[in-house]
Amino acid sequence: MRIPGSEKAVDMPAFLSEIACMKVKPAAQYTLRQIPPALDEALRRKSRQDRKSLNQTAIELLHIGLALNGDSVVHRDLDFMIGSWVEDPSFDEALKAQDRVDPKLWE
Repeated sequence: MRIPGSEKAVDMPAFLSEIACMKVKPAAQYTLRQIPPALDEALRRKSRQDRKSLNQTAIELLHIGLALNGDSVVHRDLDFMIGSWVEDPSFDEALKAQDRVDPKLWE
């Protein structure tokens, strides 16, 4: 870069947005409303524990929750079993045998 009226060059780093005439897309901003108190408390607690800003903590948790960090979310529920029941008469008989009460044991 040359300063007008000077023959000396000035060494200045270029901003990334100036390289190859590209424009940097500004980060999106959100305003969240009606945050439940329990969620607010948990988010603030996590922010304090990690010693990070509330904003940074929320962004990190959104990344994790939406699996944008490359890790898949591990579900520990039994939803995969819904609708998979198969009738089994021998199983039903085994359950009935467990429901029988031996009167001698209750004397």
